[in-house]
Amino acid sequence: MAGKFVSMRNLKFLMYEVFDLVALTKAPYYSQHNQKGFDMVLDASMKLAQKMLYPLFEEMDRKAPYLEDGQVKVHPQVRAIMKEFGQGGWIGASFPEAWDGQQLPGLLHCACQLIKSSANYSAGVYPGLTSGAARLINLFASDELKATYLPNMMDGKWQGTMALTEPQAGSSLGDLATTAFPTDQGYYLLKGQKVFISAGDHDGVDNVVHMLIGRIDGAPQGVRGISLFLVPKKRPDGKGKLISNDVTVSQVFHKMGYRGAPITELSFGDKDDCRGFLVGEAGRGLMHMFQMMNEARIGVGLGAAAIASAAYYAALDYCQTRPQGRKMGAKDMNTPQVPIIEHADVRRMLLFQRAVVEGSEGLLMQCSRYEDMLNIAPKEEHARYELLLDLLTPMAKSYPSEMGILATSQAIQCLGGYGYCEDFPVEQHFRDSRIHPIHEGTTGIQGMDLLGRKVMMKDGQAFILFLEEARKDVAAARAVAGVAPLAEQLEAALKTLEEVTAQLAGLIGKKGVEIFLADATLYLEMFGTIAIAWQWLLQATAARKALDNGPKPADMNFYQGKMITARYFFAYELPKIKGLVQRLTDGDPLTVEMESSYFSD
Repeated sequence: MAGKFVSMRNLKFLMYEVFDLVALTKAPYYSQHNQKGFDMVLDASMKLAQKMLYPLFEEMDRKAPYLEDGQVKVHPQVRAIMKEFGQGGWIGASFPEAWDGQQLPGLLHCACQLIKSSANYSAGVYPGLTSGAARLINLFASDELKATYLPNMMDGKWQGTMALTEPQAGSSLGDLATTAFPTDQGYYLLKGQKVFISAGDHDGVDNVVHMLIGRIDGAPQGVRGISLFLVPKKRPDGKGKLISNDVTVSQVFHKMGYRGAPITELSFGDKDDCRGFLVGEAGRGLMHMFQMMNEARIGVGLGAAAIASAAYYAALDYCQTRPQGRKMGAKDMNTPQVPIIEHADVRRMLLFQRAVVEGSEGLLMQCSRYEDMLNIAPKEEHARYELLLDLLTPMAKSYPSEMGILATSQAIQCLGGYGYCEDFPVEQHFRDSRIHPIHEGTTGIQGMDLLGRKVMMKDGQAFILFLEEARKDVAAARAVAGVAPLAEQLEAALKTLEEVTAQLAGLIGKKGVEIFLADATLYLEMFGTIAIAWQWLLQATAARKALDNGPKPADMNFYQGKMITARYFFAYELPKIKGLVQRLTDGDPLTVEMESSYFSD
């Protein structure tokens, strides 16, 4: 099992040389920080990953959670992990100081999460979910609920979850049936079921706090009737003890991968005694929950990129040490075999993996940069960064999720037959990665969200802002020798994106919404590839400048590798949008015309 799972050098390159993390410290909100402190946090994150998370990577997979006497049993080290993340301040690291957080920049927090998720994705899910739930409580809950639940959640003693999906509704949240019945006691009585709830129950904490969406009895159907509730597994009795809150585990799902964290089916109110507490305004629950869901979607993309990173470094280690064959043209069989990394096709596979991983990391940090700007920019500029973040979220979730699977598959290919066996970690990475295009909104949902809502909202303002941002970077890259040709390629792709988007927008009035959104997933793929090309242009520009300034000898290979990988993406990956463009613009609505009955034999 290879010992490296992420590149600290690349994370620092992105933070400092591409996105200028230190510049944030000039703003009052981040003025208490400096680069030395950032490096210390990053190093501490790596030590935590190496000592506590990575050693459990395979073991948590082999010893999957199970249900016993109504309690989900997880790996015994989960309790120690939650304690360490809580007491070490990691759960609230990016929270404002007013929330007892450390007010770390999102860029740094993103880097730390990449480290931990690449070491052991399943282990990082427990504190990550708790952080998201705690943020939601801080934003919308009453002071009483905050005082009751946040301290134990922030300390890692209590788990937080998001409980959205129901068996009969799936991704169609407007069809949820969980009902909240009002009482005159300050709480609601909940009744219903939730399914596929990550960390929905386990013995690694003393309590589980569900952020749950449901419909108050009598509320209108559809998403407008949804409210948000805090529903604990155990509720405080007012006397210092926790008592059952009538939340039971129906089952734990046996999964293909991501086995270290349980996914559960939960039943609420079987005994008519499940108490839930309204969070925020009644009827605005989905809007409130999307604060956590959008954060979770970016977190899914981050987890996917992290797993692909770990698979890439396992493959790289193998390719550097596995001797097989000789260089092309070598005829003397008495000469030693060469490591397989000396073969061009193996390098192609490694370049593909690196292009996906480091391009995805760039896009995730771009999103984090916009989050940071919301903390330091004048109020009148907030709408700009909110729109950009909204637009990029479907791509930050889906590109790493979908392409991470392909990258991890290539890692297996690099190892050959060994990659298909449990003796090496890449088969687990492949299994772990497959969940990401599914949870927190499937790729199809992300496509419809991007094309049907994000690109079109507010007369296309978010789309226009994206083009402005990308073209600003194109203009800067044109002035850098060695990068200008890539800038021209990206400009051509942006023009194509504009044309395709305009043509698709015209379908709404002519052919209706169904045909307009029929190939939204392909549009998402095209847009995502262009967004990653934008990130590779940024990275190539920074690397070229470093090379022109005479880097330290130890950094020469890193920057040269950056330049080659950027060239790879523009030569191998960006041209793939041509086929997508042809399909998106040919006007043939064949998937709409394919009747369900035609699938019959």
